[in-house]
Amino acid sequence: MNKQVRKAMFAGSFDPITNGHLDIINRAAHIFDELQIGVLNNPNKQGLFTFDERVNLIDSCIGHLDNVKVVSFNGLLVKYCEENGVDTLVRGIRTGTDVEYELQMARMNKELSPNIETIMLPSSTNYSFISSSLIKEVLIFDADIKNLVPEIVLKELKKKNQKGD
Repeated sequence: MNKQVRKAMFAGSFDPITNGHLDIINRAAHIFDELQIGVLNNPNKQGLFTFDERVNLIDSCIGHLDNVKVVSFNGLLVKYCEENGVDTLVRGIRTGTDVEYELQMARMNKELSPNIETIMLPSSTNYSFISSSLIKEVLIFDADIKNLVPEIVLKELKKKNQKGD
C-alpha cells in the first residue's frame, strides 16, 4: 500500500520574508511531507524586492529544510494547487483581523476547489506583531529590526535603504 504524499502550499508576497514567516514555514514543514513556498509573480505589482530577489532570499532561509521548496505561480492559487497535487493551503494568522480575512479566503478557495483544505497556524507570540509592511515602514526610520528578520534579509534591507530603492 502506497502512502499518499501530503503536499501543502504556504503562499504570499514575502516582501520581505520575516521571522514570522519562517516560524510558520518551520512548523508546517514538520506537518507535511512537502511544503511549497508559493511566491506570486505579479509583474504589475512593484515591491521593495524584485521577484527574483524574494525567491533568492527565501531559498537562503530554508536551506536547512529538505522538504521545502520555493515555487512561483501566476493566477489563482487553487488552480496551481490542483495542477500540482497540492491539497492543503497553510495560512499564518496573527490577529483576529487576520482570522476574518483568512476565513473569507478559505471559504472562497473551498468554493473554487472543494478538494483543497486550508489550515491556519497561529503565529508564535513573539512574532504576532510582525508584518512585511511594518518591517519596511520602520526601516525608513533606521529602527533596529535584527530580531524580526533573518540576517541575510536585514543585510539586503539595509542595502535597499541606503540606495533609496
